[in-house]
Amino acid sequence: MRIVLLLWVFLAHSSWADVSFEGLKESGLLAAASYIDLENRAGPIAGTHYYLRHQARLNDSSISYFLANKQDVQAIAFRGTSNINEVLIDLDVSLSADAELGILLHKGFSYAARAAFLQLKPHLDKTIPIIITGHSLGGAIAQIVALHLQRDGFVVQQVITFGQPKVTNVAGSEMFDSLPLLRVVTVKDIVPLVPPISPLQIRDLDIYWHSGEELILLAGPNYSIISGFKSMLRATSFAKTMLDESNLDAHMMTTYLNLIEQKLPRSKQVVYKSGINVFGLSFD
Repeated sequence: MRIVLLLWVFLAHSSWADVSFEGLKESGLLAAASYIDLENRAGPIAGTHYYLRHQARLNDSSISYFLANKQDVQAIAFRGTSNINEVLIDLDVSLSADAELGILLHKGFSYAARAAFLQLKPHLDKTIPIIITGHSLGGAIAQIVALHLQRDGFVVQQVITFGQPKVTNVAGSEMFDSLPLLRVVTVKDIVPLVPPISPLQIRDLDIYWHSGEELILLAGPNYSIISGFKSMLRATSFAKTMLDESNLDAHMMTTYLNLIEQKLPRSKQVVYKSGINVFGLSFD
């Protein structure tokens, strides 16, 4: 089993050949709207041509979400945090078993996602496709909720997250392969990279690991798509990096939207150069 998982880690490849940056912008605007106070969200959501159907805040939590519809699509957006310190503290938690999904997950994310799923379920229509989005911690919860929904028979059309942290380990990551998951990141946003790993930890299947594919927003029209081991190796470069204001800015939802806007109407996919070598082998 360990050998099979390691082969999957190394051989994972990208399948998002055609990226719609108009679609990414729409998901980004929905994720940004989740930060607006509950009583003031309807207007900004209507600006994306969706209409607000349901919204709530999880008990004893700052986590909130909303459900909106447009034609034949249901959209769910989860509020995250723009405070990197909060994210780093929340990630200082060991993985624990999730009885419902049968995998190891970050305990706090697992609990919040299960609560959100149970609150959302009565408001959803199984005959209408669902798109799910979220920024930062909201993206982590969005990923787990999407798996709950899919396993319950809902049609999950797409999951697009922005600057989300890791939620599971290598084995757990494989369980999310059935989701159409795209994680959007910026180069200097540290939240998707923590906790950092050493290349030597590749043999440890219980370290935090990302799922889905990673779209890196570069300057101007350029972007890259990576996945698997190459995606995780980006975390090794931050092990020796001191945080500064640029890392804070790189995590802001406004930064994500600005970089997406630079790719409209023209975008160009380029090869991502990490400059990282492992055991003398380059992954560029």
